[in-house]
Amino acid sequence: MTGGHLQIVVCGAGPATDVAQLIEAAQQRCWTAAVTATPSAMDFIETQSLETLTGHPVRSTYQSSPGTRRSLPATDALIIAPATYNSINKIALGLADNYAMTSVAELIGRQVPTVIVPFVNAALTARAPFRHAVASLRDEGVRVLLGPDDHWEPHPPGSGNERQKFFPWTAAFETAAQLAHESRPAAPGHA
Repeated sequence: MTGGHLQIVVCGAGPATDVAQLIEAAQQRCWTAAVTATPSAMDFIETQSLETLTGHPVRSTYQSSPGTRRSLPATDALIIAPATYNSINKIALGLADNYAMTSVAELIGRQVPTVIVPFVNAALTARAPFRHAVASLRDEGVRVLLGPDDHWEPHPPGSGNERQKFFPWTAAFETAAQLAHESRPAAPGHA
């Protein structure tokens, strides 16, 4: 699928510093993008450069900046990346305690094709709450890129800094674009 609007929700983890790679991957396929950040992610991202790159303000609170539109283009796909242990558990439980989580809950509820890319160590992914959250999200139709089939495994505790450079930004976008394409109704006369 060429063209569309990608909503990106960034959580507070090391790879967030490189979210421009995701935006650029989308723009190369003629997609527009906008970024919403969890409160913790604000310490990881360069807001002004992301706003320049996307043409949209980075949102992290319910308050919009003076003179900016509150609404964004219709969303064709949602990517939550890097997704933290905390955020994945919140999303699965439907907890909406900040603007980013409220946006995610609404977009999933509207059945917008959604991809989550965890950045979580192996000790955390071994926990029952995390395993249940991933299973629950997958049951709800959310694509969680995690495991051998997705070529993205949890990293050993304490190795996040080394692992961050391999974060699968392009795979995340390609997966989201494919899901968006599959969810679009076929044009009349096309099977």
